[in-house]
Amino acid sequence: MIAIGERNPAGARLLADVGGTHVRLGWQGANGAAIEHVQTLACDAHRDLGECLQRYLQTLDAAGAARPIQAALGVASAVLDDQIRLTNRDWGFSVQALHRQLELQRLVVLNDFTALALAIPALPEPDFWHVGGPATGAPGPLAVIGPGTGLGVSGLVPQADRQWVALQTEGGHVSLAPQNDREAALLANLRQRFGRVSAERVLSGPGLANLLKAIAEVDGRPLTTVPSPAQVLGQALAGELQSAEALALFCAFLGDVAGDLVLSLGARGGVYIGGGIVPRLGAARFRRSDFRQRFEAKGRLAGYMHEVPSYVIASQEPPALLGASRAL
Repeated sequence: MIAIGERNPAGARLLADVGGTHVRLGWQGANGAAIEHVQTLACDAHRDLGECLQRYLQTLDAAGAARPIQAALGVASAVLDDQIRLTNRDWGFSVQALHRQLELQRLVVLNDFTALALAIPALPEPDFWHVGGPATGAPGPLAVIGPGTGLGVSGLVPQADRQWVALQTEGGHVSLAPQNDREAALLANLRQRFGRVSAERVLSGPGLANLLKAIAEVDGRPLTTVPSPAQVLGQALAGELQSAEALALFCAFLGDVAGDLVLSLGARGGVYIGGGIVPRLGAARFRRSDFRQRFEAKGRLAGYMHEVPSYVIASQEPPALLGASRAL
């Protein structure tokens, strides 16, 4: 996380969740106030992040909202130094230059899934679907993972006084492993295309399309055109066989990777699934998938995994905006 300026609970705030496809934005009158003026803007409609944020500020001016003097941006990228470049969008910016451009007193930039993780302790219970395991987990860390345009990964580590530290990770780029011959053939196909098959190559919107393309080629019926991720998902939900297999594999691989994350973090408190794809499946369909079976299928640690709950974050408002606010 990079922060410029001193903390100040007063004053209006600009909040943003910057992904590879959309930028979700909100305004907050002060620390702890309701998040208002929530908008989702398409990245394709803007030259860069600065232009996108300036357009949103113009809508705030038109609505008579106080001009933000602070901002917190969750971005789909590693946040290591002043120069930020998004992983799945040809956007880059300087934190210092953006601070000056927006005339802010304070600017915080953090990974988008770090922001999402920070929101979890503050979200109400109805914002979660319970999708396996006990109703509540043991005391300890929480794991956070979510496929969207990319694959975000974070975690929460408990501290004293019911506080939490959110982790910044690039766990979406861990290697993916097959669990049977069919998956081995599909990943071999993807390896020929990408050289290395990271989890994000499968567990993302583009990854769902990658899976469909691999299925068609392995089965000897290559596609003349590859549908968009939204089209693949729509076809799968409508029962088209190859797309349905791609979605089934997607859920299974997500179980593998989420389970590995729990083992790596010792996240006995549970795993929380965010991102834009899984909530679109609906709780009942996702529970019927192989996600939970693969999540628990960790050999000698199967009993350990059986006691770890899994949840889907299904908030109606972008939860990373709340997490960004908490980072300020």
